[in-house]
Amino acid sequence: MATQKKQPNSQLDPENPTEFPLVKTNFILMAVAGAAIIIGFLLMLGPSTTAAGFEPDIFSTRRIVVGPTISFLGFLFMAFAIIYRPKSKR
Repeated sequence: MATQKKQPNSQLDPENPTEFPLVKTNFILMAVAGAAIIIGFLLMLGPSTTAAGFEPDIFSTRRIVVGPTISFLGFLFMAFAIIYRPKSKR
């Protein structure tokens, strides 16, 4: 007895929005994390020391503590935003 094999559909079946790996909430959280990363890098900006003169601002708390901390927390939050799965409404 020959068994019939199911032939795959030639058209792709549309996915339900609940089946997508990332939803709108994930993208909003990722945008917030990206903004935090950019803000952290902007806080690290400033004038540099040159051969002509020493710039003491390179040792400011904003540039060596606050900026990197905000960027690092932004990277951690980005990982959370990707992994986060909202509770279903079922």
